[in-house]
Amino acid sequence: MAPNEYPTISVIIPMYNAAYTIEETLYSVINQTNKVFEIIIVDDGSVDNSLEIVKKLAFLHTGQNIKIIEKGNGGVSSARNAGMQIAKGDLFALLDSDDVWLPNKLEKQLTILRDHSTIDFLGCSRNNEALKIIFKKIETLHKASVTELLIKMYPQTSTAIFKRELYEQLGGYNETLTHAEDGNLWIRYCANSNFYYLPESLVITGGGKPSFGHSGLSANLTAMQKGNEFTLKEARKAKLISFPVFSVLYIFAKLKYVRRLLITLTRS
Repeated sequence: MAPNEYPTISVIIPMYNAAYTIEETLYSVINQTNKVFEIIIVDDGSVDNSLEIVKKLAFLHTGQNIKIIEKGNGGVSSARNAGMQIAKGDLFALLDSDDVWLPNKLEKQLTILRDHSTIDFLGCSRNNEALKIIFKKIETLHKASVTELLIKMYPQTSTAIFKRELYEQLGGYNETLTHAEDGNLWIRYCANSNFYYLPESLVITGGGKPSFGHSGLSANLTAMQKGNEFTLKEARKAKLISFPVFSVLYIFAKLKYVRRLLITLTRS
């Protein structure tokens, strides 16, 4: 991407029973200081009135190029893939149906991408969280490594924007994974591209809820752990990490899982 290019952006929003949140989510895209090329909402078999809400909003905002895909329930991975399959933008930006972008989210990220044309993927902070990897706090624009992501998976889905070439060359989500699906895709992208993180909080996720063990998919810590272990084993199989590093990370993941279980119990 040349520094002076103004790339088009496709926003992909999977939706399942999001009647209480989807309007705020959608307006956070409409109200961006940097306008988008298209907004693709993938209804994953909702049984509430989510679909009626987005159809009404699409009618009220015909100039926003809102596209709606209706499909049977297949999970968030298949929903995101369905959106990316029809997306036409130069960049894909992911957003979950209970998350909200700050008005300058895309503008901030596009400034980085224009100033650093070799960056392929850019995530950012959310909920004013500071990213720490072991004892290192990330305070400047940072290029991630596979090992880092396996230690602490980041960034959160709704912060991510990346070049469409990543999807075209490396594919989308593994639809067999119901949990920790982002980490699996992020490892693949990170291993084969320039994968960066901006330590600036530009997204509010889940109403600011804790990042695990509270609600939604992240509440199922056991399933999340299984997904993380699957990705760790895939990374070893692909020779992205050595066996000694795999062994240490496997034990570390187990300990982190137990710690999170204990933290969740103390919240109850």
